[in-house]
Amino acid sequence: MSVARLAIAILAMASVVVASNYLVQFPVHGVLGGINLADLLTWGAFTYPAAFLVTDLTNRRFGVNAARLVVLSGFVVAVVLSVWLATPRIAIASGSAFLVAQLLDVTIFDRLRRATWWKAPIVSSLIGSVVDTVLFFGLAFAAVFSATLGYHDEFATEVAPLFGVLASEAPRWISWALGDFSVKILVSLLLLAPYRVLMALIAPLPAARTA
Repeated sequence: MSVARLAIAILAMASVVVASNYLVQFPVHGVLGGINLADLLTWGAFTYPAAFLVTDLTNRRFGVNAARLVVLSGFVVAVVLSVWLATPRIAIASGSAFLVAQLLDVTIFDRLRRATWWKAPIVSSLIGSVVDTVLFFGLAFAAVFSATLGYHDEFATEVAPLFGVLASEAPRWISWALGDFSVKILVSLLLLAPYRVLMALIAPLPAARTA
C-alpha cells in the first residue's frame, strides 16, 4: 500500500489530533441547567471523535493494515506538532492514549466489518473512547504522574463539583474526563450519519475485506 494513497487520511488524522490536543486545554465556559460547563467539558471533546471516523473509513476502504499505517503516521505527526502547540505532558498523554485507543479501534472494527453496517464503527469507537479517556486524562492531569513527569499541574489538585452537579467534590480533571467521555459518545453517534453517507462513496478495494 502506497503512503501517497493514504495522504489525505494521514493529514486528516494529524489535523484532528493536533486540534484536540490544543483545544483540550480550554474549558467550555457557560452555564447550562445550573451546571458550570467549565467544570465538565473542554473543547477538545468535540473534535477528537472525528479521529475514529477517519480510522474506520480508512479501514473500510483499504483494510486493517492501511488503517494501522494511518494511525501510526498520524500519531508521529500529531505528537511532534502537539509538543509545539500544547505542553510536553499533554503531548505524551495524548500520544499514548491515541495510539492504544486507535489501534484497538482498528482491531475491533476489523472483527465486526461483516456485521450490520453500524456495528463496527459504533462499537469500535465507543470502546476506543473509554480507553482513550482513561489514559489521556490520567496521564495528562492525575497527581500521581505529576512528580514522575516532572510537572506541577494545578488541575491535578484543583477540586470542583463532581460531574458539575453532585454534592461531592473531586479533582477537576475527573469531571472533565466524565464530561469528555459523554460528549465522545454523543459525537460518535452523530458521526454514524456521515459514515453511512460516505460508505457509498468510499467502497472497499478488492484487497480489503468487505464490510
